Amino acid sequence: MARSHPSDRRARARLWARLALAFALGAVVALVAASGPGGLLVLVVGVIAAALAAMGTWWMLAHRGAVRLAGALLLVAVPVAVLVIYARADVWPAALAAIALWAAAAACARSALRAVRPPRGMRAVAGTRPRQPVLIMNPKSGGGKVGRFGLVEKAEALGARVVLLDPAVRTDVAALARTAVAEGADLLGVAGGDGTQARVAEVAAEHDLPFLVISAGTRNHFAMDLGLDREDPTRCLDALTDGEELRIDLGMVGGHAFVNTASFGVYADIVQRPEYRDAKAGTALNALPDLLLGYTGHPLDAALDEVRLESLQALLVSNNPYAAPEPMAAGGHRSRLDLGVLGAFGIRVGNAAQAAEVAFRGARATGLFVLTSRRIVVGSDAERIPVAVDGEALTMPTPVTCSVRPGALRVLVPRLRPGAPAAAPPMHWRDVVTLAFGRSGPPPEERTAGARAS
Repeated sequence: MARSHPSDRRARARLWARLALAFALGAVVALVAASGPGGLLVLVVGVIAAALAAMGTWWMLAHRGAVRLAGALLLVAVPVAVLVIYARADVWPAALAAIALWAAAAACARSALRAVRPPRGMRAVAGTRPRQPVLIMNPKSGGGKVGRFGLVEKAEALGARVVLLDPAVRTDVAALARTAVAEGADLLGVAGGDGTQARVAEVAAEHDLPFLVISAGTRNHFAMDLGLDREDPTRCLDALTDGEELRIDLGMVGGHAFVNTASFGVYADIVQRPEYRDAKAGTALNALPDLLLGYTGHPLDAALDEVRLESLQALLVSNNPYAAPEPMAAGGHRSRLDLGVLGAFGIRVGNAAQAAEVAFRGARATGLFVLTSRRIVVGSDAERIPVAVDGEALTMPTPVTCSVRPGALRVLVPRLRPGAPAAAPPMHWRDVVTLAFGRSGPPPEERTAGARAS
């Protein structure tokens, strides 16, 4: 499909930007003019409710006992109180109009920014049909997807040799992969969780062999970012007969490869707990008060290419940056895995006021840091610190070095696949204003949101 001329895209972006500003102005008018004092009430109540909800969330996560109960009650009471206040003041028309207009403004603003920053996918080249593919499958992964979807039989019917893991025995999957290579395998693949994917992918990269990802894990984050079908893992096997290759990066942390993330601090401490695998939510809720308030765990320091961060409670390092400023938000994904950089998301939140700031300002809050870097060195006052590598619990001596190997991994994917979710452009209203009334060129490239040197 032919791409539009840059001048056409800029004209379209200017139109969308002006529409966005018009809708935003309409939202203000709906609040101030249409409802009189009631419009101000809608705004004030909304702001206070957001702050109280953030405080309630912080109390629930960072405390136990009566304070946690108060936080839970606050989270329930706030929306109920908002409904009652709006109903008694009869400001529903103003509230609904303002919400609708603001939603339209945000949609138009994103369309404007997307017009001048069209998403660019990863470059694919024609793949070669493997003659001796070896696939390692974990029958327990994803609640038994290997058996439920008949992956062993379907893979063998396509000429693959399947190595089925015994869930009762701890197996070195990297050693299995190296043995397969020594026996002549010309493709390695995994049907399992992302931790297993990473260990076998490292072996494939060492030998410059194509790697096949089969979405048989629980969340399948890596498969999602490759654009694979996460609902039907059998479609991933289509790559064996009709595939194409992507050249992507491989993250490294303390000598271990990772395909998604290496996490330090709060999450890494939680993953270390033996009860985590069987009761993830309960374990996290029980551990968070100590970890967030600093009673246990060790503060982290991180040295990036140009920035040093200090006293972090948590740091998430990703193999390529996430498209959303907050990578752990719902739907967080990476639109590219071939940019040759690491993403870094750090957090330092110590009280309810800082939690409220995060709720209002997102990635621009003083306690959040969103950066990119080719190398990240993580330090601590502890000799060894826990690290969660693609969800797997490890401990490593400090300092821990994270790096990226650009283009190290060849991934064979089906030619016909759903595709990775489109990345929404970073939302900066000053860019929208610039597009609407300023220079004709595109707005500045994606900024490092919320990044501040300590």
